[in-house]
Formats: sequence, structure tokens, C-alpha cells
Amino acid sequence: MKTFAELDAKICSCTQALNRKLEGADGKRAILLCGGTGCISSNSLNIKERFEQLVQQHGLQDKVTVNIVGCFGFCSQGPFVKIYPEDTLYRLVREEDVEDIFNTDILGGQVVGRLLYVEPLTGKQVTKQDDINFYKKQRRIALHGCGVINPENINEAIGDGAFSGLRRALSMTPQQVIDEVLAAGLRGRGGAGFPTGRKWSFALANDADQKYVVCNGDEGDPGAFMDRSILEGNPFAVLEGMMIAGYAIGATEGYFYVRAEYPIAVARLKGAIEQMNAMGILGDNIMGSGFSFHAHIRLGAGAFVCGEETALLNSIEGKRGMPRPRPPFPAVKGLWGKPTIVNNVETLACVPYILREGAAAFASCGTEGSKGTKVFALGGKVNNVGLVEIPMGTTLRELIYDIGGGIPDGKRFKAIQTGGPSGGCLTAEHLDEPIDFDNLVAKGSMMGSGGAIVMDEDNCMVDVAKFYMEFICDESCGKCSPCRIGTKRMLEILTRICEGEGTMQDLQELEELGQTVKANSLCALGQTAANPVISTLTHFRDEYLAHIQDKKCPAKVCKNLMAYSIEADSCVGCGRCAKFCPVGCIEKTDYTAPGNKLPSYRIDPDKCIRCGACVATCKLKAIVKK
Repeated sequence: MKTFAELDAKICSCTQALNRKLEGADGKRAILLCGGTGCISSNSLNIKERFEQLVQQHGLQDKVTVNIVGCFGFCSQGPFVKIYPEDTLYRLVREEDVEDIFNTDILGGQVVGRLLYVEPLTGKQVTKQDDINFYKKQRRIALHGCGVINPENINEAIGDGAFSGLRRALSMTPQQVIDEVLAAGLRGRGGAGFPTGRKWSFALANDADQKYVVCNGDEGDPGAFMDRSILEGNPFAVLEGMMIAGYAIGATEGYFYVRAEYPIAVARLKGAIEQMNAMGILGDNIMGSGFSFHAHIRLGAGAFVCGEETALLNSIEGKRGMPRPRPPFPAVKGLWGKPTIVNNVETLACVPYILREGAAAFASCGTEGSKGTKVFALGGKVNNVGLVEIPMGTTLRELIYDIGGGIPDGKRFKAIQTGGPSGGCLTAEHLDEPIDFDNLVAKGSMMGSGGAIVMDEDNCMVDVAKFYMEFICDESCGKCSPCRIGTKRMLEILTRICEGEGTMQDLQELEELGQTVKANSLCALGQTAANPVISTLTHFRDEYLAHIQDKKCPAKVCKNLMAYSIEADSCVGCGRCAKFCPVGCIEKTDYTAPGNKLPSYRIDPDKCIRCGACVATCKLKAIVKK
């Protein structure tokens, strides 16, 4: 395409084509399958292939289409199959279910009831996605198009609104674009929450012969998969956001820095760039506007510290991924010494919506200081594990219980870790707190990039702090001594406490070290490294004291502080536990429980290595942890 008029015509024709497909015009049916990493790992591509075979066998190529789309979000219920125009959603679909769906639904026009989602509280079968409680309180802005369009088809993306925001931006001045983003109240979704428009303003104000836009897709938090799912589900939206950012600051080059562990996201991003170049939406003198932009991809090597923007820039330049002192900030001196803005995937995915729908539409959602929505990877001890996008201001209770479906097996909620290794734990007293940037920080945690790990009564909070500190120690680049040495000392103290060797002096040193590392580290990795420790010490100090003073782990997680024993009256003497014990610490006793024919067994605590093999083996649950 060479002109805006051609783009307008393309948008119109593609929109009509996508609407006809989803509305079943001309009597056609559409089968959509989740093509996110989670569902692909559960054979959704094989399911797609089987649907295509059946379409071919029945000669329905002109009546039925089969497409892969992006993540539906409800990961614990995948793989998904969605049928249009009826909008019927099937979950937990296996290859052996395909023929039943095809014969019953596609050919027979009847719903396959056994594959519908059932609301656990009411027992009611739900046919349509939007009627499922998991989705009711969500609003898709960053995830726009995910689960609807084929992420490998630019025409479907255009039909769902792609490049309308770019079209409008190119009719404005760069300052007007920045003013629109400022009016929307968009803050960076990578963790810090810095106003996006202000960052762009700094770069615009710096004259240079070259400027850059960098998309940070180096998502490394444990349990996080927000950016991956956006890139897999709608790479065109992120590219459009990058181009709008480039136009706003005067940049002609953009770099995607994406984890090498995300091959599907990378492949779809490459395909999107190729299609946009071929169509003339990316490249030189785009649609005669005088604006040129080129996009490139660089793969991250898996270092968590490269999520920090200056370490990321070093990595793109071919240097070791280590943070740079600031100032100067990247907007002044960034990639190859030129003005650079670094925004994460979710931030750039929100930009097209703002330019397409207007700043007021975006700002109408959220809280006073945190506008719009936020994508979370909800995981851990929660029934509905998945990717959710909620309006800012949604409470933790709504996230965990209304959307997440509560805690499995009726267990008691204990804490939620937000912000990953940089965040902190929030407890039951915080359940009615609204989720936004400032409120989470005020409560001792942070938004982070969007990881949300739920924990129940079986989680040891000292062990949780130790887990995150192990992660930080492994991922520290070692450039500054407060982070390199301080986190190592903190890990050693946490390890001693978990092994039953901690002292009250250790608690004091742990707190002092945390404050020292926080105040003196070079980058955000070190500055936030102590957050999980400080928050667990604040809210779960009694657990630390139990480990130190009573030499007990209340959650029965820390091996050195627990013991296994066999309830003699419950043991039937089958001997299965003894057969599976790797160290031979289980032996017969002289006691036979009333009603039993065989003597019971006992565990020698001096030989036991607390591996748990006996517990997993005993069908009568006669072995308990103390």
C-alpha cells in the first residue's frame, strides 16, 4: 500500500471479511483453536490437523475454516476449541474428541455438552466464553485480538482494528501523539509504572541523527507469561505500538529484545514483520507520509537482569548484560549512545488502543493514578490458573476468588506474591485492597510486570523468601557489591533458618542486610531484591520465630524441621512403604493393631531423609508429617 486511501480501503474490506467469518455469513462455520504455548504443548496443533482432515474428507472446504488463534487465557482449561458463529466454547479438548465435535456440532448442529465448561459453584454448563465467571470481570485492551484473530494473518489483524491507531497518529504531529498518550494516563507495564508519555517527551526533546525504540520482551519472573502470550496472540498490535512510539519521538529503528525461550512468539513476530514490510506498512516512506520505520529482533540469552533497561541495551549492543549507571538515562543516551525509549510488550500493546479509540476511552477504566487495565499471570494455589486482564482498581479478592475461583481443596488463603522476585507478599488483610501501582507499593509489594502467585496454608513463607533469594543470587550480574555479596549473605541466613540453625541475631542481620542492599545496589534487581524477605518478615514473623525458637516449620515444608511417623493403629502392615523407602529406614514392629493380621511398621527418625516416598506410597494415609 502506498497511500492512506489504500490503507483505509484495506481496513474496510478486512473488517467486513472478519465480521462475515465470525457472524457466519454465507452459511460458513469457523473453528478456532488456541495456539498459545500452553495449548500447543497439549497437542492443539494435532487437534487442528485432525479437524482439517475431517473438513477435507467431507468436502466442506468452502463451508468450514480451521484457524489457530492466540491465548484464550484460561490456561488450566485448555486446549480450547471455539465454534463460530454460535460462539460455542469447548475446553479440555483432546484429539479423540475431535470427531465427536465435528459430527455432533459441525454436521449435526448440536452442542457437545460434556466438553462445555461447568461453573463449580452452580454446576451449570456454560456455552459462551463471556458467560464464564473467569471472563466476566476482565476487559481486553492489551490482549485485544488474542483468541480472536489468526496471529499469522495480517488481514485478520487489520479486520480487528490493526493500524487504525497508526493511521490516526500519522495524521497528527509527534507532540499531539505524546499528548494523547499523556491524557490517557498510560504508565509503563514493565514494573516501575513510569508515565509513558513523559518518557517519550524526554526522547523527543533530544535532537539526534538517530533515535531508537526498544521493546522489552525479556520476561523472566518465575511464573510470568504475559508478554509471551501477547506476542503469540497479536504481534501486529505490539509492532503498531512500537511504530507509533517511533513516530512520536522521531525514531526510525526499532528493536525487539525477546527471550530465546519463546520460539513461537519469535516466529510469529518475524512473520508479522515480513507481512507488514510486504504490504508497505513497515519500511521507508510509509504510505507517503514521509515516516520510515524498520523493526529488528534480538534474542535474549535468559539472563533475568537483562530485563533492566540499561542491561538490555548492553546486550543488544553485543556487550555483557550488566546495568549502566544512571544518569544519563536511555532517553538521553541509550542504544549506541543515541536517544532511546524502552517500553515493555504490554505497554506498547496498549498504545494502538489509545490512538484508535481515544485517550478518554482508555482513561475511563482504572483508578485516578493508574488508568487502563493490567495483565496478570495468575498461578499457584488457585483453581483458575491463567492469563487475566483486569481494570486497575479491581481488588485482590476479586482477582483470587471471582476470577481465580478460590483456593483448591478448601484450603485457607495465606498470601499472594505480586511483582515476582522484586515484589512482596500480601495477606488476607489486603484482600479488599484495589490493585494499582501506588497502592501495592504502599502495602509493601509492587505491580511488577504482572506475576501473581497465590499461596495457601501449606506454603512456608520462610521457604518462599528463600526461593526468591536463590533466584536473585543466580541472576545477579555481580557488577555491584551490595547485590553480589549482600544477597548471598541473605540467602545463607535464610538457609540456616530453614535448616533449623537460625538465631535471633540472624533476624536482625537479615533486616539490616535487606535495607543495605536496597539502598546501595546499582539497578532495580538489587534495589528490590529484599522485598520478598522484608514483606514475609513483616507479615509472617511468627513463622520465622517458629523456625528459630521452636525448631519447627508450621507448614511442614522445611525438611530438617519435620519428621515422618506411622500411625500404628492405622497401619495394616502391608509393607509398601518399606519397599519404596530408598534408605531402608522403615521396619516392622511387634505391635499389631486391633482387627489387623499383620504387625504395623515404624520409621527410624535417625535414618529417615524425609524424601516423602512413603507418604506418596501409603494408600491408607497412615504416614503423617509432624
